Amino acid sequence: MDERDQGFDDGEGARLGDGARDAESRREQVPVGPPDGATAAAGDTGAASGDTGAASRTAAARSGTDAAATTADDGADHDSRFFGQPWALAHIFGVEMWERFSFYGMQGILLIYMYYSVSEGGLGIPEATATGIVGAYGGTVYLSTILGAWVADRLLGSERVLFFSAWVIMAGHIALALLPSVWGLGVGLILVAVGSGGLKANATAVVGTLYSAKDPRRDAGFSLFYLGINLGAFLGPIVTGFLQSSVGFHWGFGAAAVGMAIGLTQYSFGRKQLPASSRVVANPLPANRRGLMIGVAVAGILVLVILVLTGVIRADNLAGIVILVTLVAAIAYFSVIITSRAIGADDRSRVIGFIPLFVVNVGFWSLYQQQFTVLTIYSDKQLDRTILGWEMPVSWVNSINPVFVIILSGVFAAIWTRLGDRAPSAPMKFSLGAMIMGVAFLLFLPWANGAPNSTPLLAIVLILLVFTIAELFISPPGLSVTTKLAPERFHTQMVALYFLSIALGTAIAGWLAQFYNPEDEVPYFTILGGIAIVLGLALLAAVKPVLRLMRGVR
Repeated sequence: MDERDQGFDDGEGARLGDGARDAESRREQVPVGPPDGATAAAGDTGAASGDTGAASRTAAARSGTDAAATTADDGADHDSRFFGQPWALAHIFGVEMWERFSFYGMQGILLIYMYYSVSEGGLGIPEATATGIVGAYGGTVYLSTILGAWVADRLLGSERVLFFSAWVIMAGHIALALLPSVWGLGVGLILVAVGSGGLKANATAVVGTLYSAKDPRRDAGFSLFYLGINLGAFLGPIVTGFLQSSVGFHWGFGAAAVGMAIGLTQYSFGRKQLPASSRVVANPLPANRRGLMIGVAVAGILVLVILVLTGVIRADNLAGIVILVTLVAAIAYFSVIITSRAIGADDRSRVIGFIPLFVVNVGFWSLYQQQFTVLTIYSDKQLDRTILGWEMPVSWVNSINPVFVIILSGVFAAIWTRLGDRAPSAPMKFSLGAMIMGVAFLLFLPWANGAPNSTPLLAIVLILLVFTIAELFISPPGLSVTTKLAPERFHTQMVALYFLSIALGTAIAGWLAQFYNPEDEVPYFTILGGIAIVLGLALLAAVKPVLRLMRGVR
């Protein structure tokens, strides 16, 4: 798993103070789209907006829920029936676990569904086009987190967006399961991408509303939430892969829909037990601006439809378009923040210091996310998946990484805790993570250009272990250091920038995969592995200057 699924450091990512509702008149917004709601993705929007205990009690009284009965004056839920955590955590744990089950279950068979021939149950799309679609889809998921968080902070509140997003996700999987054509693929992926972005952006925020900032159970609660994420990610590809290889792709997509339906059913019964603060709209959009925003949304949809119908946006250039849009958005964000007269010299310096981390993060995700593009093709064609005479489904390879994450994340947390102030700085961690990711690609070389089914399964297990180690150097510290470097008045924009780096890297991963040639793999793995190592070495050489720019942030 990656940062998109980590239980973010909710305390660090939260905005403090009652001024969230009044900040609109003072805050400078970015012209490419107002992702104020990105605070939801960073963490505890409810628990970090002033007197949440009072807000919760008042909102509970209005809504008729029993939230006030379980929420103390400090804003925390002191119930401990779910492994020592609030029972309400079980509902978020469940919906997130099943959402990850459906998300990774679908993604595990998505690429081969596109490029397998019609006689094999697929769509017969060329591999290069298929990998570009996967990359564009993944990038759109992260772009959608910004939209989902904005809707939560300005219109509906995190809990409601989470609930509605789950319905959208289920509808997307149903479309993939029941609609057999390329149009079914398009409708399904759009719905899943938008819904996943909305759920991802807000599930962590809702978890944060269960705890006060000083609740000692907070870290353990997020760890338990994180366990649910990885359980779903582990089980999803196993179930969908088994069904795909046994009875067909649409049964696998159907299983993803059923999984999301189970999570949604559980959550529907339990959502009223969540604190009223989870439904608070942190920064309501004024009524006189809602018509304008609806108009902008409708116009945007019409433009996209026209571009698709006129052939400007096509399946074969989709990844490039997502890359371009994300890059323009990122440049606009950086430009607005750095040139703002509302921030001081220290804040401006910190934002500039974030740029090298942004670049390295993009490079890391552009390799890491090839688990769902190049590694899928490699596993399909060159991996020996035979175990005691039985052939393992292709998608099961995607279940290896979650196991390593579950095992090693606690190890890394213990190491960083033990080292304390002697732990590597964020630029050092990013540097090491990029270089280790490059090494992971070079580890493909001993088996490169091999015959079909010539790579032993243990080799891929080893390579994915190295993938995971690289991930744990970069992913957990990523959002944390972003929120530390963010100027107060641009906190949400910096969080949005972090997600844009993942979106950009994911889209690039799909675009790069078109250059992968199973018959001549050495150049691909050598060049990309080498670039990642050089990128890491460049940041390593610049650690001291970057730390000076970061002005005391490590």
